[in-house]
Parts: sequence; C-alpha cells; structure tokens
Amino acid sequence: MADTKTFHLPDLGEGLPDATIVEWLVKEGDDVKLDAPLVSMETAKAVVEVPSPYTGKLLKQYGKAGDVIETGAPLADFQPDPNAKQRAEAESTGHAHGPKKPVKGAGASAPDDGKKVVASDEGGEIEETQIVELREDEGTVVGAMVSGNTVHVERAADVGGVKAVPAVRALAKKLKVDLARVKPTGAGGVVTMKDVKDAAARGDAALSRAPSPASGTLSLASVEEGRTHARSLERAGVPQRSTLSQSGKPMRTTPPTVAATGQPEQLKGVRRNMSRVMADAHANVVPTTLVDDADLHQWRGKQDITVRLIRAIVAACKTVPALNAWFDGANLTRTLHPHVDIGIAVDTDDGLFVPALRNADMLDGAGLRAAIQRLRAQVEDRSIPSSELTGYTISLSNFGMFAGRYATPVVVPPCVAIVGAGKLSHDVVAVMGGIEVHRRMPISLTFDHRAATGGEAARFLKALLDDLALPQ
Repeated sequence: MADTKTFHLPDLGEGLPDATIVEWLVKEGDDVKLDAPLVSMETAKAVVEVPSPYTGKLLKQYGKAGDVIETGAPLADFQPDPNAKQRAEAESTGHAHGPKKPVKGAGASAPDDGKKVVASDEGGEIEETQIVELREDEGTVVGAMVSGNTVHVERAADVGGVKAVPAVRALAKKLKVDLARVKPTGAGGVVTMKDVKDAAARGDAALSRAPSPASGTLSLASVEEGRTHARSLERAGVPQRSTLSQSGKPMRTTPPTVAATGQPEQLKGVRRNMSRVMADAHANVVPTTLVDDADLHQWRGKQDITVRLIRAIVAACKTVPALNAWFDGANLTRTLHPHVDIGIAVDTDDGLFVPALRNADMLDGAGLRAAIQRLRAQVEDRSIPSSELTGYTISLSNFGMFAGRYATPVVVPPCVAIVGAGKLSHDVVAVMGGIEVHRRMPISLTFDHRAATGGEAARFLKALLDDLALPQ
C-alpha cells in the first residue's frame, strides 16, 4: 500500500493567516489527478481553487464547507498512485506541502516562457498574455505561479459538467443557485457572474431543498391543540403564559428580564480580515479627527459628488503632502508620495473592501467615474485582484450616502489620513446683511498624529474645503 501524504493549506496570498472552505470539488474516496481542482477556498481577498498536489486517492478531508482552516494546517490526506507520475518532491511549484513555517527569501526561479493564463472579469473568456518584468516565485500562491506585474485569475474549471471560476461558484452557493441549471453565456460554455445573478433574479435555477419540519408552517391542528391545552390549564387554576397570539400564531415568550441570544457566528473571509485590520489599526495609530462643513452653494448644475470629493482630496494632497504619506511606526520613517492613490471604502454584505483608485491626480472627471464604476463592479462580483486592495496613499469613506454627518474614520497603517464625507444637508448660514440656506457637506478628517501635526491637518482640510466650494 502506498504511503499516505498529508497536504497542508498553502499561503493563498501575501501572508494570509487562514482561508474558509467554500466547496470541496472532490469527495473522500475519489481519485484525483495532479493539479486538478481539489477545493474552493475563500480568503480575505478572493475565492480561489486549490489544485491537487498528487495523482491518487483522496482519503480524508480536514474540514467541511464553511470551516476556517489556518495556513499551514492539514487540509487533506492522499494515497498517491505509485504507478502514476508524481511531481518531484524538490520541484518548486508554490505548494506548501509541509506545516506552516517561517519563509526566508524568495522561492525558485520563474519559468522562461513568460506566459500565463488569465480569465476575463466576466468569468468567461480565457486568453494568454505576455508578462514582462517577471520576478522570482515567492511561494505565496498555490500552483506554478510566478510573481509579476500582471494579475493571475483562476482558470474556469469543469466540475460536474459545469465550467465556472471559483468566484462564480461561491456566488452561486451564496444565492442558492444550481449551476447545472444555469444557461452559460461565456466563451466556451463558461458560466459568468451575470448568468448566476440573472438566474437568481428569475428563480428558475434554485437549489432543490426538502422542507424542514422545523421551518414548516404551523398547522391548524397544532394551533387548536395548543389552545385546548391552555384552556385546560386555565380551568385548573394554573397561570400560564400562552405561546400563541390571539390569531393563533406563535409568539416569543421569553421574560423581559432574559436577554434573547442567537448562535455565535464564526467570522470568515473578508469580515474576518476586517476585524484583524481594525484591531491592528486601533492598537498602532494615534488618531485625531478634525471636522468642518464644505459649502456647496456655488455649485453650478448637477455634479458628481464622489468625483468632486476625489478632486478636492487630490488638491489638498498637493497643498499639504504630509497627509498623502505612509508612516512606519517601528522605524519612525515617513514616505511622502508624489502620486495620489485613493482607497475607496466599499461596503458589502461580506464586509468592507477598500480598492485603490490609482493615479487619481492624473484622471479627469470622466476617467475618475469610469475607474470608480470598474472598482465597484469588481468588488461586487469578487473579481477584484488582491493587488488592487493594497498600496493606496490616502483613503475616502463616503458614508453620507447612507446616513450620518460626522464620524471618526479609522486610519489603517501605513496610511496617515482618511477623509470621511457625511450626509448633505441644507443649513441656515449667516451672510453679510442677513441669512441664507446653503447646501453643505460635513467633512471629517482623521489623521495619525505621530506622522502629521495639527497644523498640517488643518491646512489640508482647508484646501479640501476650498476646492469643494468652487462652482465647478
């Protein structure tokens, strides 16, 4: 009998501590080929398919859908096929076959062909692209991956006769859509994000589910039985609190002094990472917040508020570069950036994403709007590359589109500042000779006081308000 091999969860990207199982693509006892899709995993940044490190039989799965697996922990046991060609133990592929351990230096050298396979944002078309400026394999992503300046997105895999990328499978699972019943529109018969969303909206591809007795409707017989039992207890002089309303529907009977509690929920994926990032920011930043109101009374016609906010931030960064910076608290070093990359906070049901709007200082209004829409679309369908969720030089949180006037936004290191925009209002303001009603936008600026002075922050805020006050 062949030896049993244990496959440990690799680092799925840039030092992520864990990942959540979305779906096993191979069952225990099934035969699997080398590099065939094994399991779909969700990290804080993406949904990826982990390939099999062996050709052989899958003996054991360490976890089920929804379980969180730490990087370096056992993921699966295999019985390699002794008659099949296996990858050499010393061959560098980016797989982490052993337990988690510190990584020193880069991995093996990159392939010479300089080509990689990528998938379109729609999850359909597959094409080959030439990659320039290849760097060494950093061993942080499963598969024979090479670190470079071009983003790698997982290939659409054929599982159960359905072709789809991992993010599409995760969305279908979340929306309870049966991929086998979805009509694919992508190139080569690949199911796209739009296909899944359309199927969910129509409701014609829902997963079949047997009715649960616990979730079924209350029958008339059970209602009447409950009423009869209550009446008998009442005649016996036993005080009772009925579990049914006068209409016969069940109602909560917990005494007011007892707090109602639900089941603890394990944080996963994006929300789990958000919790870590916020805790780290709270522990390492010295935050100070300034607030004021931008007067929009001079605006001419309808204008794009988010674009105007970005333009004003760029103007303020040019006036006071100290807030468009990174700060290293451990080494007490500061990096001032000549360009402006703005992190745009995007709220989703899964948690907070902050994609980077690159080169905001070089784009006009139309270019900014197009970039914002692209980033939001990629966040919504979880196709945004992990490289686009880091590296911004300053942040913007436009929470006012929901509610709230002022806030204390969280500065996430290494950034020095974040701008928060509150809900627009019409305020009565004093002017020469009387009063007027002006349209105004509350602005909150939080900055790391270790890296910037109060004077720098105040001048930054004034430059931002001055730009927002311009007619157009």
